[in-house]
Amino acid sequence: MARERGGRQRLDQPRDVRPGLPLPQYDAEAFGRLSERVARFLGTWRFIGYMTLFIAVWLLWNLLVPHHLQFDPRSKNFTLMTLLLSLQASYAAPLILLAQNRQADRDRVQYESDRSLSERAVADTEYLAREVAAIRVALGEVATRDYIRGELQRLLEDLGSRESGSRGDEDAAEG
Repeated sequence: MARERGGRQRLDQPRDVRPGLPLPQYDAEAFGRLSERVARFLGTWRFIGYMTLFIAVWLLWNLLVPHHLQFDPRSKNFTLMTLLLSLQASYAAPLILLAQNRQADRDRVQYESDRSLSERAVADTEYLAREVAAIRVALGEVATRDYIRGELQRLLEDLGSRESGSRGDEDAAEG
């Protein structure tokens, strides 16, 4: 144990490992995968069919064969079958819960990934909207073909009127 110089136990330090039998180690991921496979199988029609067949054979055997060959007689209310079914249920329920917890963890990771992707899509959409608005503003300042034609037409008319005005001045000066 973690002790100070005075031999007192320190509360902020973990205790030393006690010698003795080693505790069993297991791979939680492998056990989780196994529990998912079992839970997936327990939720199939195949399992229901196998279980129905097993119970039917069990009951028929213990009802129809001579009494000395019965291993779970009706007179004892099929106690062994009841115990086996209870044992199966006591293991099935936690395995199904383990599988559901793992699925919930996967769903949470998927949700976070989808949320992150959605946030990026919103940010990209906002950026593109700002770019389109900037392009519209820039295009508003660019001269269009019709505007240039109109200006050239106006300049031609101005030149034409100046030319005719200067010819009128020349004709008046000659006369």
